[in-house]
Amino acid sequence: MAYADYYERAQTNGVLSIQRGREPGVMIYMLPLGRGDSKATSYHGWGTKFNSFWCCYGTGIESFSKLGDSIYFEEGGKVPRLYIIQYISSSLNWKSGQILLNLKVKPVVSWNPRLQLTLTILSQKEGAGLASTLNLRIPFWTHSTGARAVLNGQDLSLPIPGNFLSVTRKWSPGDKIILELPVSLRTEAIKDDRPQYASIQAILYGPYLLAGLTSGDWDIKTDAASSLSDWITPVPAAYNSHLITLSREFGNSTFVLTNSNQSITMEKLPESGMDSSMRSTFRLVLKDSTSSSEFIEPKDAIGKSVTLEPFDFPGMVLVHRGTDETLAVADSAGGGSGGGSVFRLVAGLDGNAGTVSLESESQEGCYVYGGTGKLSSSIKLSCKSESSDDEFGEGASFVLKGGISEYHPMSFVAKGVKRNFLLAPLISLRDESYTVYFNIQHS
Repeated sequence: MAYADYYERAQTNGVLSIQRGREPGVMIYMLPLGRGDSKATSYHGWGTKFNSFWCCYGTGIESFSKLGDSIYFEEGGKVPRLYIIQYISSSLNWKSGQILLNLKVKPVVSWNPRLQLTLTILSQKEGAGLASTLNLRIPFWTHSTGARAVLNGQDLSLPIPGNFLSVTRKWSPGDKIILELPVSLRTEAIKDDRPQYASIQAILYGPYLLAGLTSGDWDIKTDAASSLSDWITPVPAAYNSHLITLSREFGNSTFVLTNSNQSITMEKLPESGMDSSMRSTFRLVLKDSTSSSEFIEPKDAIGKSVTLEPFDFPGMVLVHRGTDETLAVADSAGGGSGGGSVFRLVAGLDGNAGTVSLESESQEGCYVYGGTGKLSSSIKLSCKSESSDDEFGEGASFVLKGGISEYHPMSFVAKGVKRNFLLAPLISLRDESYTVYFNIQHS
C-alpha cells in the first residue's frame, strides 16, 4: 500500500508536471521546488520537440509511456484477485477474472472535496461463473468520516485509510461499485530535522501538491489552534466567469491593462501560462452583491459598481489615488490607501461595441484613462471635459474580454502575512513563477 501511495504522489506531482501544458515533446527533467521558481527557468529550461534531447530528457518522455502500467495488478489463485491501485479513468479486459470492467473517475475540484469514482462490470466472458475479488485502494490521504462505498445500491463497510476495500462475488454485467472518498487539505514539513526549518511546509490537497503563484513571498502566520480551512479557502467554480482582460489596439499590436509591480500599466498581450498573463487578468467583484447568480459573465456587470482584483493577488484591488495620479494595487482591507477602489463599469465612451469604461464612484466624471494617439506606459484617473469628448472617449475605453489566465478547478486562496496566495496544483503550471514551500508560523 505504501508503494501505491508513493506511486500516485510521484506520478501526479512529478511526472505529469514536467510537460508544458499539452505541448508534445516540450518537457523538463529537473522540476524546481525553490521560492519563486519557474519551470521555464529551471536548470535546462523547457526542451524542444526536435532539437533538445539530452539523456534525462529521454527518461522524462519514457515516463509518459508508462502512465497506465500500474493502474491494475492481479493475483492468481482459485479466487483471482484484482487490485485497483491508481484511480485513473480506464477500461480493463481482465482475463483471469473473465470480466471486462470500466473505471470512471470524476475530476477532483476544490469546492466539492471528494474523489468520486464508479467501477462498472461491462460484460462477462461466455461460460464464466467464476468468483473473483476486486480490491480498491483506500489512500492514506483520505479519512473515514464522510467516506462511502456502494455496491448495486447497497452500502459496503469501508476499512480505515491505508487498506483495501475487498469485494468478492460472481460478477455480472451491470454490477456497479460507487466509491466516494473525502479529500482534505494538509501540510507536510520539509524533509529536514533541523529545528530552524520546522516551519517550512508544503500544502497538499489529497495527493496534489499545491503551489503558490508568487515570485518569492512565502510567509504565512496562523493561530496554532486553527484548522487549515480557517486560512485556506476554495475558489468557487463561478469565479472563472468573472475574470476579465482589458485591452486596446496600438498600431498592429494589442496591449492589455497589467499589474506591474503594484502599478497599473499597458503591456503587450501575452500568451497564457506566463507571469504576464496572470498580471493582465483581473476578477470583477460586484460591490453590492454576494450572489454569483447575478453575475454569469463579465458583460452582466455593465452598469454596476465593481472592484478589480488582480488574479494572482487575491484580496487586493486596483485603486486610484486622485485625479491625474497613476493607478496602483492595494490591500482591499486598507480602503484603497486614501484613494478609491470602486468603479462603475459602463459602456465604452468611444461608442464602439464590446468596449467599456471605468468611472470612479467617488469622483463622478473621472475615468481610468490610457491616453490617445500613442501608448502610455502608465494608467491614471482623468476627468472628462466637454471640449474633448471624442478624444477622451477613445482614451478611456477598453475592449472587455475574458481573462487570459483562469482558475484551475483545484484552486484555493491562502492568507499570508503581507499578501494572500493563489494556490493551484503544480501539474497545472507552465511558465508561471511559484513557490511550493511556505514559511508557516503559528502564533
